[in-house]
Amino acid sequence: MELLCCEGTRHAPRAGPDPRLLGDQRVLQSLLRLEERYVPRASYFQCVQKEIKPHMRKMLAYWMLEMREWEVLVLGKLKWDLAAVIAHDFLALILHQLSLPSDPQASVKKHAQTFLALCATDYTFAMYPPSMIVTGSIGAAVQGLGACSTSGDELTELLAGITGTEVDCLRACQEQIEAALRESLREAAQITPSPAPKAPRGSSSQGPSQTSTPTDVTAIYL
Repeated sequence: MELLCCEGTRHAPRAGPDPRLLGDQRVLQSLLRLEERYVPRASYFQCVQKEIKPHMRKMLAYWMLEMREWEVLVLGKLKWDLAAVIAHDFLALILHQLSLPSDPQASVKKHAQTFLALCATDYTFAMYPPSMIVTGSIGAAVQGLGACSTSGDELTELLAGITGTEVDCLRACQEQIEAALRESLREAAQITPSPAPKAPRGSSSQGPSQTSTPTDVTAIYL
């Protein structure tokens, strides 16, 4: 008898979307109420820690996007609130209400997640509610991909109605997201990678893998 052990699988099993939760308006309304607790009321660069600069926050945001399990435990010991409502919490709920076909919806979700990661590292969006950031990201993704026949203005009004956002504010947020993407692409195009040095003859060309996660507290700007 042969026994199959799945403990060594590379991908951990994940729960699929629950149609009951996605279609329940109470879930969305609960998130909208909770997000008000976490939206900054003022710039902490000016009122809380004046020595902190936007580029320092950007470095920390990149680190947060690459967190490992042990790092989550460390942040828990530091009493960081990791249960705060973020833009990703709204993504599946809003996409479900748009009722896009399955193939375009998958592409829209992937592009919207890219926009959300960009917004998370850019301080320009720190004062925006997560619901506005995600609706702006979805709007930019849908229009960029041409995923539906609805006009841009109609789509903006539809998304604004789902989250109770003012249309003008949502339109301005989406324009800033698109501008941030263009700036990010421009900066990436200016970076030319230098050729890697050749390994000495007889030595292994594969060195130890490294991540950009800081492991020394002196390398982290807090």
